[in-house]
Amino acid sequence: MNKISILNTEILSNNWYTLKKVTFEFTLKDGTTQLQNREAYDRGNGSTILLYNKANQSIILTRQFRLPTYINGNETGMLIECCAGLLDKDNAEDCIRRETEEETGYKITDVKKVFEAYMSPGSVTEILYFFVAEYSKDMKIGDGGGAHDEDENIEVLEIPFAKAFNMIGTGEIKDGKTIMLLQHAKINKLIL
Repeated sequence: MNKISILNTEILSNNWYTLKKVTFEFTLKDGTTQLQNREAYDRGNGSTILLYNKANQSIILTRQFRLPTYINGNETGMLIECCAGLLDKDNAEDCIRRETEEETGYKITDVKKVFEAYMSPGSVTEILYFFVAEYSKDMKIGDGGGAHDEDENIEVLEIPFAKAFNMIGTGEIKDGKTIMLLQHAKINKLIL
């Protein structure tokens, strides 16, 4: 096992979240050491969920403006994705229940964690907890659209699962967490 010794941590930015420059010594398998510097962005951990309806063969996704995608070539900056949010002080399941209600207007009951993953481990500390849950029309208790105090402007989309899955290939869905959950649903036959 490689040995890591953190020698120095410098905060480069603490504006929205925390960007740190970390200097560390890394001991290689042959016993030699390397001095390395890396930046790590700490935005906290999060949860995401795929809402699906077996009877209708449909799913709920959201569409919203994402500045980083706009800066990196997404002409409109709009991204279609699964509902998601930062944990803040909640556990992963409580977080995704809250975010689902805020973003989609659905109050879900049975939530199932399917896996967890580091989404961009070369530079971001975040681990994302992935969930699935069935939804039905009677679970709709509000319009969704996100939290107004967080400047969210979220459009709720109900899409046939087959169409959404094909949107990966057409490039209409480019969000990693959404692609992972759609593939999970297909592999595990959550929706046929």
